[in-house]
Amino acid sequence: MTELLVTPKSVSHIATLIEKGADAFVIGEQKFGLRLAGEFDRSSLKEAVELIHSHDKKVYVAVNGIFHNYHLNALEDYISFLHELKVDRIIFGDPAVVMYVKQHKKPIPLNWDAEALVTNYFQCNYWGDKGAKRAVLARELSLDEILNIKQAVNVELEVQVHGMTCMFQSKRMLLGNYYTFQQRQMKIERNVMSNQLLLYDEERNNQYPVFEDYNGTHIMSPNDICLIEELEALLEAGIDTFKIDGILQSEEYINVCTEQYREAIDLFNEDPESYEDEKFMLVDPIEAIQPEHRPFDEGFLFKQTVY
Repeated sequence: MTELLVTPKSVSHIATLIEKGADAFVIGEQKFGLRLAGEFDRSSLKEAVELIHSHDKKVYVAVNGIFHNYHLNALEDYISFLHELKVDRIIFGDPAVVMYVKQHKKPIPLNWDAEALVTNYFQCNYWGDKGAKRAVLARELSLDEILNIKQAVNVELEVQVHGMTCMFQSKRMLLGNYYTFQQRQMKIERNVMSNQLLLYDEERNNQYPVFEDYNGTHIMSPNDICLIEELEALLEAGIDTFKIDGILQSEEYINVCTEQYREAIDLFNEDPESYEDEKFMLVDPIEAIQPEHRPFDEGFLFKQTVY
């Protein structure tokens, strides 16, 4: 059965998402993981793992940051800490993580997530041979590419079905320099109420969320992926995990998305025809709370570009 993977903002939020039907959770701290919906230090990470495991759910810790030599001692210590907690998976992009994990007698299984680089079955199987149990597919793949990869891989596959995607990342703090990103002037608009910084493109009438954290500057897509009406082919192909990415979203928004995608998956498993009949109504509660400046699209599922 396809797993529903979500990104909680806090320990208390995890409890709510369990009630809403989530099967697994991506958590961690920004020092080691990229673009996390919530910050979990060691204390809250331990509490979260205990809560998730007490409900027979899975916890995946993001260790997919960009690491320099001066990060390695801290990285090795953090991976040892994760083995003490007995988390279910470690999400990685850097081979250093693989090497440190392999030092342990009972290595934690790995999920390979190299963002836009995960684009063919050979890569997936290569990292499968190195210890990865899952590949997190690039958000830039079409449906045909996803299905073709599924037929040829020896590992699990994860597909993002909802939320924003990262268009650009720099290790530097670039908010002051982003005017030149598209070689033309762009306005910076700050929404004080949501504490969110947006780049406004007047020509396309797009607003790009921007934020900075330990990993640098991140510029996100102007639209949100929403595949709740397009899950049939992915479910029929046996895609192992659907991810809802809640970065820069409220707890309420993530709750509603989790509830609706849970219903969609369950409907399909019970009767695919019921899903086909009801899928167009499943999106309504999400649309009701969707920010006006963030329209939905299907990402790259049916086209070559979305930006």
